[in-house]
Amino acid sequence: MSVVTALPQTDTPMLSAWNRKHLLDLESLTREEIEGILDTAAGFAEVSERSRKKVPTLQGKVVVNLFFEPSTRTKSSFSLAAKRLSADTIDFTVAGSSMSKGESFVDTARNLQAMGADIMVVRHQTSGAPHVLARELDCHVVNAGDGAHEHPTQGLLDTFTIRRHKGRIEGLTVGLIGDLAHSRVAHSNIWALTKLGAKVVACGPATLVPRSLRQLGVEVADHLDDVLPLCDVVNVLRIQFERQRTGLFPSIHEYFALYGVTEERLKRAKPDILILAPGPINRGVELTPGVADGPHSAILEQVTNGLAVRMAVLYLVSGVASA
Repeated sequence: MSVVTALPQTDTPMLSAWNRKHLLDLESLTREEIEGILDTAAGFAEVSERSRKKVPTLQGKVVVNLFFEPSTRTKSSFSLAAKRLSADTIDFTVAGSSMSKGESFVDTARNLQAMGADIMVVRHQTSGAPHVLARELDCHVVNAGDGAHEHPTQGLLDTFTIRRHKGRIEGLTVGLIGDLAHSRVAHSNIWALTKLGAKVVACGPATLVPRSLRQLGVEVADHLDDVLPLCDVVNVLRIQFERQRTGLFPSIHEYFALYGVTEERLKRAKPDILILAPGPINRGVELTPGVADGPHSAILEQVTNGLAVRMAVLYLVSGVASA
């Protein structure tokens, strides 16, 4: 799929073949659809580098951020993406809302839709919550993270960052290190990367790396020191203490000793290895400050790229692209 980046009437990248109303996951997307989103995001990345960063693409549209979990990067990124596209935005917070009086999740969303919402960006602690809204609402729904299921735009922005640095996804070896059992980011990365032809290796304690991942075409490994020299890219996943009901490894000290990405370990990696982390990062747990801020890291670039990816997603699901 190609992107036309210089339309004088809209000044907006265009993907001609997108016909989905929602973005709920990456599992159901084709390789061509994923590549189309990435190509569209590349056009919006160019827009963001101009002195005039705002385009009128979604002028008159209303984007609601319906977040039931804490978020810094994703919520702010979607809000800014909508504003860059000239949409009006509503940021919903659970505290002080009618949900504290017993209003249901679906009724809350219906009321926001009744205020004119065109796109509902949903983050919820329950897997499948955005899918429920997609069935119940008439507006477009974008999944901003649901339980331990998926986080589609994070998977897209990680893949976008890899492609920008490496020039391709096909044939690369990408290591996902850490807590894959609770990580919606890992699931979305796996779907995007494998569909685009990368080899994905999952590495971490056996309690945090389900062996069932092999059914998705993922290689499972126990020892980081065996995996790291083989990787072109390493995505360091956060230990999600808030989703663990019991201790799944003996201590943070032991986890860091076995799976922490350190400067010493990087000496045995490929010289051009790319380090990613979806954030928030726990310095001294998943990786050292020297790695997080070092020359191989693209962690802050992921945040920048997330804006372009979310602009692309809002643009595509809105239907403007196919109008």
